[in-house]
Amino acid sequence: MNNISRRSLLKLSAISGIVGILGYSRVVKPQPTIHKWDTLELPRFLSKPKKVVVIGGGLAGLASAYELSSRGFEVTLLEKSPQLGGKIASWDIQVGNDSFRMEHGFHGFFPQYYNLKSIVKEVAIESNFQSLEYYSVVFKGDKYKPENFRPSHSSFPWNIVDLAISSRNSLHWGINLTNPAHWRVFHAITSFKIPDTYYDLDNISVADWAAKGIPQGLFDLYFLPFAKSSLNAPDVLSTGELMQFFHFYFFGNPEGLAFNGTVDDMGRSLVEPIAAHVVNNQGKIITEANISKINCRSGKITSIEYYQGDEENNVPFWVDLNPLLKDEHYSYYGGGDRLFAVVKDTDEAFSLSCTHQGCIVNKQEDGKFVCPCHGAVYDQQGKVLNPPAKRNLKTYKVIERGENQVKLVANQKTASKPKTIEADYFVFATDVVGTKHLFNLIEGDTKSYPETKAQIESLALADPFAVGRFWLDKDFEWQHSNFASLSGYRLTDSITLYHRIQNEYKAWAEKTGGSVVELHAYCYKEKEFPTQEAILNTFREELIEIVPELADANILHQQLVNQKNFSGYPPNSFKMRPSTESQISNLMFAGDWVKMPFPCGLMERAISSGLLSANAILYREGLQRRDLLSVNPSGLFSI
Repeated sequence: MNNISRRSLLKLSAISGIVGILGYSRVVKPQPTIHKWDTLELPRFLSKPKKVVVIGGGLAGLASAYELSSRGFEVTLLEKSPQLGGKIASWDIQVGNDSFRMEHGFHGFFPQYYNLKSIVKEVAIESNFQSLEYYSVVFKGDKYKPENFRPSHSSFPWNIVDLAISSRNSLHWGINLTNPAHWRVFHAITSFKIPDTYYDLDNISVADWAAKGIPQGLFDLYFLPFAKSSLNAPDVLSTGELMQFFHFYFFGNPEGLAFNGTVDDMGRSLVEPIAAHVVNNQGKIITEANISKINCRSGKITSIEYYQGDEENNVPFWVDLNPLLKDEHYSYYGGGDRLFAVVKDTDEAFSLSCTHQGCIVNKQEDGKFVCPCHGAVYDQQGKVLNPPAKRNLKTYKVIERGENQVKLVANQKTASKPKTIEADYFVFATDVVGTKHLFNLIEGDTKSYPETKAQIESLALADPFAVGRFWLDKDFEWQHSNFASLSGYRLTDSITLYHRIQNEYKAWAEKTGGSVVELHAYCYKEKEFPTQEAILNTFREELIEIVPELADANILHQQLVNQKNFSGYPPNSFKMRPSTESQISNLMFAGDWVKMPFPCGLMERAISSGLLSANAILYREGLQRRDLLSVNPSGLFSI
C-alpha cells in the first residue's frame, strides 16, 4: 500500500467534510450560528441605577433602547422627526375622505432575520406579519423570462440547484466551466469570510469587478437586481459588500428562500409595539428633538442639550451646494427632501420642502413654486398661495459661508433655552448625515478621538432613493408576486401592489374597485433625475410600461418620498468603517453603517447593530449579554 502524504490526507479530509456538509444541508436544515460571548452565568439586571441616552429612533436605536430598558437601565430615546422608525417610519395621510398610513417604501422580511424575529416574538407581534408566498424578478423586454423565488427549505448549494431546475432562464446564465474568470466568480461568492473577503475585494466596485468576467446572464438576472436592492448602485458598491450581501441572503443562509411582509404599515406592525415596550419599561421617548450641543470631558460624554418642536429652529446647520440645480435668482443647497434656496446676493434662504407632506416644490417659469405631489403653490418668497398647504415655506438666514456650503439658521423671533440630559452612556443611532452632524456638535475634548472622528467623516451616502405610490380608479391582472423586483427600466426597480397586501389598502380597493401601486427606485442618479417632478413623471410613464392595462386609468392621488440618507458601502470603505465602540469610552454606535462582526443586511443589520451597542454597555456593567444569531459566518469553500 502506497504511503499517503499528510497534505493529501488533509485534502481528502476537507473534501470529505464538504461532501458531508452537502448531504447534511440537503437532508437536515443547518442551524443558525449563535454569537455567544459570555460563558459564565452573569446577572441580567442592574443592581444600581444607570442612565442611557439613545439618539435616533430608527430600528437601530429602538433595538438598543429595547434591550437596555428591558435590563433595568433608565433609557431616554431622542428622535428628530415627529414619528419614530427612521427609514421604516409611517405617518398619516388623507386621500379624499379616507385616511391611510404612508411609508418610505415597501419592506420585505426574510427568515434569516433572526435578531429582528427574536424581538418580534418577545413583544408577541408575530400576527402582524404574513407570508407573501413568493417574489418575482421581472425583466423589461423579451430577453429574459420572469424569475420566481419560492419558499424552499434547501440550503446552499441545493437552493441554487433547485433554482437552476426551476428557472426558465438557466440556459441563459452563460456559465462556461472552461473560463477561469467564471471559476473566479464561483470561488468569490462561495468563500465569503470576514475580514478576508474585504481584504481581497473591497478595493473594487461591483461594476468594475463584473467587467472582468461575470457571466452576462448571471449578472443581468441576479447580480444587478440584487446589488441594487442593497440600495447601492453597482458602480459605487464595494464587491466585498456585495459578497457579504449574497452570502447573507443566499449562500450562507440556512433558511432557504422565503419572503414575508406586514399586514399593516411598518409603524403599527413593528415600530410602535417596540416603542411601547420601551415606555412600559420606564423608558422615555422624545420626538422632534434636535440636538444642539454635546459636552465631552476627560474622554467621556457628560451631557447633551436639545431643543424640541419649533425650538429646533434655533440650531444652525451646514448644508452643501447642489451643483445640479442652477438659475439666475437662487443658489441651491442640499438635496433629496432637504433642499434649500438662497436668494443670490443676500443672506435670505428658505426650505423647498412643502409644508403639506414634505415633497420638494419646483420653480415654475413665472417664479412661483409648485408642489408636484398635491399641487400647493407658493410665491417667490415662499408664501403659500394655494392649498392643500396651510403654512408658508420655512425661512432661514445664512450666518456663515464656506467653500461650496453655507450655514443656515431658521428665522425665529425668540430664543429658547435648551434642555439638558446627563447620562452614564450614550448611543449614536442616527443615519450617516445625522451622525456626522452630532460629531460636529461635540465640545470639550475635541482632540482626544482623532481616529473615531476620521472614521465618521469617511462614511459615505448611497445615491438617493425614491418611492411613488399611486391610487388608481381601476384594478388590473398581475401574474407575478405582489411585490416584484424589476430590471431594465430607467428609474423603477420594484413594484408593490399594496391593495393586495396591507389591510387598509385592501379595504379601499374592495370598496372602490381601484388599486394602489407603489414604484420604488433604489439608487437613481441625481444627474438623470434632478427634480422630484422628473421622478414623478418617469414613474408615471414607467407604470404604464410595466402594467399596460393602466393606460386609461386615472390617478386619484399620488405620494412621493425622495431621500438621500441611506448608508453607502463604496470601495475601500471597510477599513475605515467604525465598529460598535468608539474612542470616547461611554459612546457606542448603532446603525446599518457600523462595521459588523457577522453577516447581516438591511433591517437585520440595523437591528443587530442596535443590540450590539446594548451588549457593549451590558458588558461594561458586568451583565449577561444577549445572544445574537446569524447565518454561518463563512462560506462553504472558505477553508
